[in-house]
Amino acid sequence: MANKTLEERIEKSKEVLRADLNTVRAGRANAALLDRVVVDYYGSPTPLKNIANISTPDPRTLLIAPFDPKSVPDIEKAINIADIGITPSNDGKNVRLAIPQLTEERRVELNKVVKKMGEETKVAIRNLRREGVDKLKKEQKDGEISEDVLKGELEDLEKVIEAAIKDVDKIVSEKEKEIMEV
Repeated sequence: MANKTLEERIEKSKEVLRADLNTVRAGRANAALLDRVVVDYYGSPTPLKNIANISTPDPRTLLIAPFDPKSVPDIEKAINIADIGITPSNDGKNVRLAIPQLTEERRVELNKVVKKMGEETKVAIRNLRREGVDKLKKEQKDGEISEDVLKGELEDLEKVIEAAIKDVDKIVSEKEKEIMEV
């Protein structure tokens, strides 16, 4: 596995982790919380961000302003179905989500979820390591590379993987700090 492809795949894994972490509610209004909400808009499933503007008028409120005011009930229904733990309210034109203050117990629970997401990403990265090692050993067995080159490549692979795992730990700890902030 070429180092370029390995690094691209590691970067993809970290991007997926960041996207997943953005959907974890940290007590502050964040439009990414609604990224996975899909609205049944005139019979076709449509991402919420494609049919409405989502803004944060204050740190504890998300304001959803649909392009078509008739879709307000559909948006409310989709938010309830998405089960993000917040009940929407509307004024006929817009939908508001009041983000409640997180309890200490809920913060600890969310940190466990964040740690689990981080572990899943680390497992994916370790699987990439295993694939790389297998490929290099096969190349050496087939006579494509010498044992010295194999040793050097394995060391390089290990450095890349260790750096990636440190990055994942850093991303997870930043999210944990954000969740624990009151």
